[in-house]
Amino acid sequence: MRQSPSRLRPATLAIPGIVVAALALGGCKNGDGSATAAPSKGSETPTASAAPGTPAPTASPTTPAPTGSAAGTRLTVTVRASETSAPKTWTLTCDPVGGTLPRADHACAALAAAAAKGEDPFAPTPKGQMCTQIFGGPQTATVTGTWNGKKVDATFNRKNGCEIKRWGNLVSLFGPVPTAR
Repeated sequence: MRQSPSRLRPATLAIPGIVVAALALGGCKNGDGSATAAPSKGSETPTASAAPGTPAPTASPTTPAPTGSAAGTRLTVTVRASETSAPKTWTLTCDPVGGTLPRADHACAALAAAAAKGEDPFAPTPKGQMCTQIFGGPQTATVTGTWNGKKVDATFNRKNGCEIKRWGNLVSLFGPVPTAR
């Protein structure tokens, strides 16, 4: 007995979609389950982006691990709820904790934790990194200054899964997600 085309259509569309999704997700990991990394432009050391829930990469043996201290941190953080909204700007210093950022102690603790793990929370998403195409909102943020004595000039947005994760890693710098009015 021959099946009608209308009964086959959902399976015909779903199976290739599942295969493509599995291949895309499988391509994001190395054989050991860690995320793939590509060197960032202008950097001698590779940066990595790990999926939520996976262990963070550690500093390479050729790169000295940060001390875990937030000393030498002086940042200016500017957040916009949308392209047309007025920006909100804060300052942050660590060791000693200060500036105009609400809950500066939480932000300094998050930055110190990233340094202790050998992470650069301001590193861009590596070129070629596969990211879920989910829109988190029109919010943007820029962070400039120094972190652990290293120059910072980073831009953040919520345009895809990788950028949403970067935003979430530094949410203590940006505060609650602002909404446009």
